[in-house]
Amino acid sequence: MKKQEANLPQVVSQAEWQAARDKLLVKEKAHTRAGDALAAERRRLPMVKIDKDYVFEGPDGKARLIDLFDGRRQLILYHFMFGPSQDEGCDGCSMTVDDVGHLAHLHARDASLVVVSRAPQSKIRPFKERMGWVVPWFSSFGNDFNIDFGVTSGENEKSGFSVFLRDGDSVYRTYFTSGRGDEMLGTVWSFLDLTPFGRQETWEDSPAGWPQTPPYEWWRHHDRYLAPPASSASSGH
Repeated sequence: MKKQEANLPQVVSQAEWQAARDKLLVKEKAHTRAGDALAAERRRLPMVKIDKDYVFEGPDGKARLIDLFDGRRQLILYHFMFGPSQDEGCDGCSMTVDDVGHLAHLHARDASLVVVSRAPQSKIRPFKERMGWVVPWFSSFGNDFNIDFGVTSGENEKSGFSVFLRDGDSVYRTYFTSGRGDEMLGTVWSFLDLTPFGRQETWEDSPAGWPQTPPYEWWRHHDRYLAPPASSASSGH
């Protein structure tokens, strides 16, 4: 855009800017509270039991759906658009995975995050290495997972996030979002808000019996989650 074509915001004094900012802040806080209410409703959604025995090809060999939890109770799974006939993954899906932060924080809240594509591992491995990603990536090549979950139709691929809950040896699908529902995801908080247990902090409106701890106290440097709990006064927040 040429400089003379830009319609820049009005230039005002500091006091006028602060008044306008405070007015907008009221709406922003309402937006945040509405998001909290949606997350609370999401935690109360019914769920669907997954009875089919899907077998994936993982970095270390065969894996069933329950193995993708890696021992945790919650699983966030990204359906990445990367078909068997493609040589590299989708641009938009790649941006989404670029946004994923350190997984230790999700693990600390009993949640795993993985990527699943139909491309075989022979194509996934070099692309993952090229992109510098460490998130676990599994191939659904040869099974019906993508078709059954509505993200593959013929040669057409669709991205999205599915969320699962494990209860013993039983696995349930609790949530799915795609399209613009993916856009604001990437932070630990945004992912936890999709899960059935949520952030697991005492201020949240969650079903009775859901795990909860005081906010701030569970936060750690990502290399210290296995260390003895520190005083909440030293949380740095």
